[in-house]
Amino acid sequence: MVFEHPSVVQKIVVICGPTGVGKTGFAIELARRFSGQIVGADSMQIYRRMTIGTAKPTAEEQAAYAREADKVLAALDAQNILPMVVGGTGLYIKALLYGLFDSRPVDPELRRDLRRQAEKEGPEALHRQLARKDPPSAARIHPNDTYRIIRALEILATTGQPLSELRHGHGFAKPRYTALQIGLDMPRDALYHRIDQRVDLMLSQGLEQEVRALLEQGFDPNLKTMQSLGYRHMVAYLQKRTDRQETVRTLKRDHRRYAKRQLTWFRADPGVQWVQAGDVRRAEEMIRAFLSD
Repeated sequence: MVFEHPSVVQKIVVICGPTGVGKTGFAIELARRFSGQIVGADSMQIYRRMTIGTAKPTAEEQAAYAREADKVLAALDAQNILPMVVGGTGLYIKALLYGLFDSRPVDPELRRDLRRQAEKEGPEALHRQLARKDPPSAARIHPNDTYRIIRALEILATTGQPLSELRHGHGFAKPRYTALQIGLDMPRDALYHRIDQRVDLMLSQGLEQEVRALLEQGFDPNLKTMQSLGYRHMVAYLQKRTDRQETVRTLKRDHRRYAKRQLTWFRADPGVQWVQAGDVRRAEEMIRAFLSD
């Protein structure tokens, strides 16, 4: 899944950071100052009827996002409008800026065999198999993440190379856009407090009712999207596997853990320049210098 580079090197601004840090309001103010337009980069916003939670996108979803975002960015460039890519899904941003490494097409028969094995023996058995053949990939993939475990084993079988080596070979070194990446940061205690407040807001906005409606419409609780952050907690509550107090506690805990993983991801990217959340003036100065360079 390698994308062609845009024919013209286009300048874009990326606003990234953890959940709850205030990316949306920050970006809206910057877009107002530069007459720019926001392009979303949050994984759950692509799902119809699912508006409150979050999820990690698959490789196919990353590719689809980058293709669609390319079209939007090209249209904005033609109108001389500054795009501001805003979100916390690092995989979407990385796919857009660098593309995805090439891999062989899916082997349907192999995938069916691996799925049957996962159903019979559990995803942990496939994860142990992956750990023997591709330890770096196994270290990155959760033992319960059946989709990514199967995909890594597929790539190994069809290419003869571990996923970790293909990722390393791709290197993500050749950018497809000229991008200024601004990361929003704030003290950890303040961020966690905002996240707790955000979970309370999600609940008051009707997360329970949304998930209940999805289940009533026949959505399988085992769907990837229904197992994402927020939705799986509410499914467990509605199925009476947890009580209300425990549901709220784990919702807040897991959102804090998600924010920590997002920070780890973005801090590992040397291209991200960090500013304090709310310091719009500093970001404005950075963007003006970037555009005039």
